[in-house]
Amino acid sequence: MDKTFKRSVPLLFISFMLYAILGWCYEVFLEVVVYDWGFTNRGVLFGPYCPVYGVGALTFLFVLDRIIRKKDVYWFNFIKPFIIFLGCMFIATLIELIASYILEFATGSWPWQTYAEYKYNYQARIALSTSVRFGLGGTLFMYVVQPLFDFILSKPSKKTLNMIAGGFLFIILVDCVYTFFIK
Repeated sequence: MDKTFKRSVPLLFISFMLYAILGWCYEVFLEVVVYDWGFTNRGVLFGPYCPVYGVGALTFLFVLDRIIRKKDVYWFNFIKPFIIFLGCMFIATLIELIASYILEFATGSWPWQTYAEYKYNYQARIALSTSVRFGLGGTLFMYVVQPLFDFILSKPSKKTLNMIAGGFLFIILVDCVYTFFIK
């Protein structure tokens, strides 16, 4: 059985949350440092996380993990990073497109409408330059960040992982209630 499917639900949920938090940090870094726009909360929820990054990371794991672990064909190792890059680029772009439609339906807009200013874009929902960044980021994720997270998350006991996942679940549920029903 593939290692991806041996990961427990709490471990996958912790990974989801860690990537959602990293995604939020990436978005804020771009906004504050790269574009010099000033700070705004880049997530759709109150907390410092962008769930779409967690969805993307888990999708990368489920779709591309088998490819990255394949080592029995020597020549394949040379083209594998390019396949991972294209796979991450396609998956992340598709998720972003779907997320834009979901957010537009749920809230009336989507947070990244600035894509209209990009040369190659589709309905200002997705853009080629961001797709390339997603491909590069996804490749870095698959080769560096996820192996590091796997190593770090292999250390705590199952009980500790369950408690961490439960804490994250409680936080996200409270945030959803606050964001969608109270705020």
